[in-house]
Amino acid sequence: MFRMSEVNEVDHQSMQHMLTEGSVDWEGFGRQIALEANDLLGGRDAVLIFDESGFAKKGEASAGVARQWNGRLGKVDNCQVGVFATLCRGDMATLIDTRLYLPEDWCLDEARCKKAAIPKDQRQFLSKSQLALAMLEIARQRGIQFGIDGGYGKEPAFLRGVDEQGCRFVADVHCDQTIYLQDPELRVPDWSGRGKKPVRRQPQCAAQRVDQWAAAQAPEAWQRLTLREGEKGLLVADYLHALAWVWDGQEENARCWHLLVRREVGAETISHYCLSNAPLDTPWQELARVQAQRFFIEHSFREAKSECGMADYQGVKQAVVSPAAISITVSQAGCSYQGQIAHRG
Repeated sequence: MFRMSEVNEVDHQSMQHMLTEGSVDWEGFGRQIALEANDLLGGRDAVLIFDESGFAKKGEASAGVARQWNGRLGKVDNCQVGVFATLCRGDMATLIDTRLYLPEDWCLDEARCKKAAIPKDQRQFLSKSQLALAMLEIARQRGIQFGIDGGYGKEPAFLRGVDEQGCRFVADVHCDQTIYLQDPELRVPDWSGRGKKPVRRQPQCAAQRVDQWAAAQAPEAWQRLTLREGEKGLLVADYLHALAWVWDGQEENARCWHLLVRREVGAETISHYCLSNAPLDTPWQELARVQAQRFFIEHSFREAKSECGMADYQGVKQAVVSPAAISITVSQAGCSYQGQIAHRG
């Protein structure tokens, strides 16, 4: 395992010049990393996973720094946040792409953006789910091969965006996600002849929350599945599965997706509620195994920060969009290959 500065005894100042002032094709560099990862991990049984990671940072000058949620610390704190894509197959995974999240306050402050050397074409506000969708589109353009996208889907627009790109997903949703247990058959109600004539489509059956549906299921409805080898032995969980319709209140028709609920063995509380747009005849066991692979992006973050210095700031000027180093880690069963690439705004 080597850091970039340790390879071939590189002069420290020269390396910093490359990161801050050198004419490096970062887009081409990132594309090469993604293509090499695809050669190793890509395929129909691969999963593309999106998640965010926070980097604690003091002060106000570093690009994108703000008081926001830092998952590593488990609280709101002064930090930068990046949205990452990980390609995973089986028990191997690697980070292949990233975007710096720029809070809206930054985008509205031209002087601050200019001082931090954020390019003009990157000063528009994009939500984290929009950044993830952009990375998904780029991955497809680069020819990255994956069968199911394991995206984080607690924003409905993200799930619909993935669906409209023709990609399959298995995504966690909030416990208050509403579903219909049958086709709501959306239609405009008949006009009674009195009052304003209705124009909006309405569902013909009641919706319910996923946590309320799960709580009403009989104990025998839960099915146990052994997922994979974990850090402490076999990983086993109990699941509920059903087909459910979701509607955002605006679309012409509701979408029929898989609903998957996960509860750890021996636990009383539910750990995950998931939706998937996989074909309706897809076995729920396949969906459960895809959902369980979300562990590997967290594993990639942990290794990249502890072994490759992803949370360290190696830039010498404010012009660098920190963190200056984005680590690429491929790990499998105790052995790992690790490298490090630099990233500017």
